[in-house]
Amino acid sequence: MEVSHPSTQPAPGSSLKRLAGPAGDNRRTGDSPIRHLHTPLSVDDVESLRAGDRVLISGVIYAARDSAHKRLVELLDRGEELPVDLKGQVIYYVGPTPARPGRVTGAAGPTTSGRMDPYTPRLIAATGLKGMIGKGFRSPEVKKALVDHKAVYFAAVGGAGALIARCIKRAEVIAYPDLGAEALRLLEVEDLPVTVINDCYGGDLYTEALARYSIKEVP
Repeated sequence: MEVSHPSTQPAPGSSLKRLAGPAGDNRRTGDSPIRHLHTPLSVDDVESLRAGDRVLISGVIYAARDSAHKRLVELLDRGEELPVDLKGQVIYYVGPTPARPGRVTGAAGPTTSGRMDPYTPRLIAATGLKGMIGKGFRSPEVKKALVDHKAVYFAAVGGAGALIARCIKRAEVIAYPDLGAEALRLLEVEDLPVTVINDCYGGDLYTEALARYSIKEVP
């Protein structure tokens, strides 16, 4: 469900518009308004996003890294039930550090998303997972799964784990406690800041930025 605020909507005649180009009609120009989304995400939510959009996510998300992903996919391969229903949900690739007294969690910065690439297409296709948060590029197989199954990949700011932790209001281990920091966790977040990197139309902010700002040799 999307939560809209008057201040976040583009005014008539604003500079927010889509540009036709190699990436399809996915790129936006001008200052994109900040979107407010609440989990679980609907197909409409996902389809409304474009690479480059800035988003604040609130609600329940799940924290899982590669060890937990491996176990989830093994359950799927055996035809067994997962410990959590991922339909419409968002997974954050994070292993929080231990919480100091009086805090919900320790630093909670994103881990490199490529570590989850071997498992992500399977999870998206089998569970209805709609969003992932991490850092770094995704594989062609993951990007194809985002398009085929209407999902989106967000990036959080690396190196800002202590600041991101302030957005986490509740943290609870719900499976695989033996994995320690990499256990599957439920996180309740409020206005977690992310940027859309790969949208469900094939848009890719990283590759577009590289093409746009690369230094070209002058003959």
